[in-house]
Amino acid sequence: MTSRLFKMALVLGLLSAIGPFAIDMYLPALPAIGQALNADGASVQMSLTAFFIAIGLGQLLYGPVSDMVGRKPPLYFGLLLFAACSIGCALTSDVHLLITLRFFQGMGAAAGMVIPRAIVRDLHTGTEAAKLMSLLMLVFSVSPILAPLTGSAVIAAFSWRGVFWAVTIAAAAGIVMMATVLAETRGPEERQESSLGGALRGYWLLLRDRHFMGLVLIGSFAISGFFIYLANSPFVMIGHYGLTPTQYSLAFALNAASFIGVSQLCGKLGERFGMVPVVKVAASACALVVLALLGYFLAGGDSLAVLIVGYLVASAFMGLVIPLTSVLSLEEHGELAGTASALLGTVQMLTGAVLMAASGPFIQGKPLPMVMGMFAGALIALVLTWLTLSGPAAAARVAGSKPLPGAAK
Repeated sequence: MTSRLFKMALVLGLLSAIGPFAIDMYLPALPAIGQALNADGASVQMSLTAFFIAIGLGQLLYGPVSDMVGRKPPLYFGLLLFAACSIGCALTSDVHLLITLRFFQGMGAAAGMVIPRAIVRDLHTGTEAAKLMSLLMLVFSVSPILAPLTGSAVIAAFSWRGVFWAVTIAAAAGIVMMATVLAETRGPEERQESSLGGALRGYWLLLRDRHFMGLVLIGSFAISGFFIYLANSPFVMIGHYGLTPTQYSLAFALNAASFIGVSQLCGKLGERFGMVPVVKVAASACALVVLALLGYFLAGGDSLAVLIVGYLVASAFMGLVIPLTSVLSLEEHGELAGTASALLGTVQMLTGAVLMAASGPFIQGKPLPMVMGMFAGALIALVLTWLTLSGPAAAARVAGSKPLPGAAK
């Protein structure tokens, strides 16, 4: 059973990681892209924000389509679109065209973000789903460990344009792997009742489901702190602390390794203590750690080691919050797995993109504004955790005794 779970997680994780690879490999290149294209930091950051917006909006389309036509056809389309736009990014010399191409590249990458989560729900529920989701996170999270280091090496050898040729090759490999390894998990009989109108009704039902939306927003604000770190840390660590792109990549990899390692405990901790108590403790601990980090920088501290270690600990707790809230939010919605997964991913990405865009004007290459944004995300996630997962009604929903109001059978 474990080997079968790992094989599936390997395939799904690698497909999911192609889009994030295009983010994480890109990070060490941000200062160099600004210099090469004569663009300021805010414009270069917008190329990152555009990708996040597109990868969020695209999931609204791919999720319902995957319910209607199966999981594999939209995956093929998304990877082909991603590859075509990656080639365009490698050839452009204008920052505005780069931003546009990054948007459509994100639209392609969205398929790999939403559909693997729906496949998890096609195959498993409960703690088995948590185990598969945590294994998927293990493979998926190789991206933030290896991608910045790979990006640094590619940039050194081929300039920042080499990053886009590298992700084009990754997309081609994903297409081959999907064709040879991944089986369709949503058969024709399960697609019969799926339609565009049904998807719109499903979105409306899910948006009115306070428990579902609460869980989605917990994960969204928890991960938004990471997105703020993602967008600002190259300028802080390379510009302010003087790290080389390779040193920055190593520091970034430490945070990712912390997230990955702890996320592998989701299944075991969920079985022993229950998924809801684990989420409550982890969200509380994450907020407290980032609060301590904020207090240090408000008091005038300016240590790179404190920043790295503090966020390493916070990342560990996020490694519990994000996978478990994803599993809990999809638990009741097997008949709407693609649609529910799409809405979850869209809200996560758009929340992160909005906060990234809001932090853009405050980019100073200093750690304090970045940490303030990170704390805002962690605090909102904590408040939502206790509002959503407290009380008997929440316990009943988690136990699966209360179905989605008005859901079609």
